[in-house]
Amino acid sequence: MDRCIYGCSVITIFFFFLINASALESGHHNITGSGQINSNSVLVALLDSRYTELAELVEKALLLQTLEDAVGRHNITIFAPRNEALERDLDPDFKRFLLQPGNLKSLQTLLLSHIIPKRVGSNQWPEENSGRVKHVTLGHDQVLHLSKLKGANGKRLVNSAVITRPDDLTRPDGLIHGIERLLIPRSVQEDFNRRRNLRSISAVLPEGAPEIDPRTNRLKKSATAASVPAGSPPALPIESAMAPGPSLAPAPAPGPGGAHKHFNGDAQVKDFIHTLLHYGGYNEMADILVNLTSLATEMGRLVSEGYVLTVLAPNDEAMAKLTTDQLSEPGAPEQIMYYHIIPEYQTEESMYNSVRRFGKVKYETLRFPHKVGAKEADGSVKFGSGDRSAYLFDPDIYTDGRISVQGIDGVLFPEEKEEETVKKTTGPVKKVVQPRRGYKL
Repeated sequence: MDRCIYGCSVITIFFFFLINASALESGHHNITGSGQINSNSVLVALLDSRYTELAELVEKALLLQTLEDAVGRHNITIFAPRNEALERDLDPDFKRFLLQPGNLKSLQTLLLSHIIPKRVGSNQWPEENSGRVKHVTLGHDQVLHLSKLKGANGKRLVNSAVITRPDDLTRPDGLIHGIERLLIPRSVQEDFNRRRNLRSISAVLPEGAPEIDPRTNRLKKSATAASVPAGSPPALPIESAMAPGPSLAPAPAPGPGGAHKHFNGDAQVKDFIHTLLHYGGYNEMADILVNLTSLATEMGRLVSEGYVLTVLAPNDEAMAKLTTDQLSEPGAPEQIMYYHIIPEYQTEESMYNSVRRFGKVKYETLRFPHKVGAKEADGSVKFGSGDRSAYLFDPDIYTDGRISVQGIDGVLFPEEKEEETVKKTTGPVKKVVQPRRGYKL
């Protein structure tokens, strides 16, 4: 951070003189709902607070005048990420993207999306049973959702970030809540994804439908050798890919002149997992895909071969409700995740249009032969039924034409009747997916 002079930072001194010089030039002080902008302003408090990393970004984004105008009209509420969230936890590539001069608008949108143009104290948070309350921010078309977790802790949330220091700094013209991490608007995340360096992408020749060795229930080495790097964890069984199998979208046919369309599935999967981490609230899902199973590798191989996938991603709050018994059986994490992967490309719009038109829809999953049901409920898409249901909570977290990630607020399980039927009818199989239909890229 900046040098300090007698306990007060250079930025604070500069900002204080800037405000007063502006006020003298106009012949009066800017008035807020509570008084004049002075050394007791929430803006001065921010610039000389524990949130030094956020203060630096505000300065680099050239937002001082904008914020001065804002507090001149009304109180403001600032959600300030802790320094560690910006120094150590933030992806270096993303931070570098924000600080590039050409991305100033994205930086400004991100920062302004942490500020509500009204005073919202911790005593004004919605109750547990009230659901989420939406507040418009100073960012362009960006909103924040305030909610409170159920239970004894009753943690306050903004979007999916926990408020770690409620009412940390209060001033006559506004207040600051400390939060655990940076809030990244979808528009900024999409801009980052579009501008990401793609030089590392290499061509992978599509090889048709994946096959499983019937003796080991593992993907055949010949099918994975081209796309799985040396030293990667061994492929785990993909029960879902076994015949007669779900209707995976087949690999694209050769184009004019016999040329194939090439994809780097590993890069695509890495991209969507980074997006999950940046979006926030889906760390458990990302951890299972990368560390607890080899699903990220398997998904990368499928996308490399031209298949398309839709991932129904339970958020961290939903994953925390899983019991030890549900996770203790061998292969349980894989089976749970297979049921959340649909072998076709769906977006919020396409799924909502389907349930609006047909009432109830069933999507095949990679946990063959189980299907996940969907219907319209409360103006959204609801998957499953009863205690095993989940709503589409964070739509279109990631969509690139090959992988779609839709955030849901619960962990899905096959219906018990369906589970019993499968146990009675499932027999030995010899071959995997026989592609029958699906979306070609």
